[in-house]
Amino acid sequence: MKNTAFTLLLLLVYLAQGCKQGPETLRLEIERIIASKNAIVGVAINGMDGKDTLSINGERHFPMQSVFKFPIALKVLAEVDRGVLSLEQKVDIKKSELLPGLWSPIREKYPEGGTLTLAEVIEYTVALSDNVGCDVLLRLLGGPEVVENHFTELGFKDFAVKINEEIMQNNWDLQFQNWTTPKEANRILATFYENKGDLLSKESYDFIWDIMKGTQTGKKRLRGQLPTDAIVAHKTGWSGKHKETGITAAVNNVGIVFLPTGEYFSISVFVTESAEDLATNEKIIADIAKAAWDYFINEQP
Repeated sequence: MKNTAFTLLLLLVYLAQGCKQGPETLRLEIERIIASKNAIVGVAINGMDGKDTLSINGERHFPMQSVFKFPIALKVLAEVDRGVLSLEQKVDIKKSELLPGLWSPIREKYPEGGTLTLAEVIEYTVALSDNVGCDVLLRLLGGPEVVENHFTELGFKDFAVKINEEIMQNNWDLQFQNWTTPKEANRILATFYENKGDLLSKESYDFIWDIMKGTQTGKKRLRGQLPTDAIVAHKTGWSGKHKETGITAAVNNVGIVFLPTGEYFSISVFVTESAEDLATNEKIIADIAKAAWDYFINEQP
């Protein structure tokens, strides 16, 4: 836990010196936001062109929970671009796959099972964080290790995917096997948004970023305090509370926030080991995103 009074003193001294606004001002504001919270918070923020970057606990391992559905979708789209899979192909989901313990809008719409296109399964998985859809995608790929190996080959070392949603949601301790760091999460976001080296075809690129912009979960996190018309392409994750300890292992949101000027910044916020309630954990993320928004707006010439 950081000392609130000390953090405020640092901020006052910094401003009293008449220093030009810079990333350190934003860092101090974020430190103030998290100082009084009974939680561990990891943050990475990157402006365009590598400018205005900062991180707090940026290299710490955080459980991803459903944040890992974004890289899973990226691997599926890589297979689409290779011609191994097709967005139009039909995917049969059996009733036996609609496990009752998993969050699944697919199960709500197709309680007896159904046939969807691969594109629909990806949209359910990313935009609505469907756990059944996630595990269907992992089975199509050949398992979680295929996703991890793909990102390892692309140079992402601080990233692990070992288990699917069914296993993760039925064993609290195993969720920590699917992890990344705030800095690596931001690097994945930036790499695939910039799409240098044509990692995705134009069709796949447009498809996934349209879905990310349409994410419907986590409305009180990154989007929580931003203008209602702000565009945010993001993915959320949440562990729930441990039944015995009341501790929350993960309240996460990673994404790209677009400014009115057309510029953008990437931001990854992970909250773990939290004794706070869900509303407070989400407000931590919303407060940090708003601080970053205000910083970048004020930095515009």
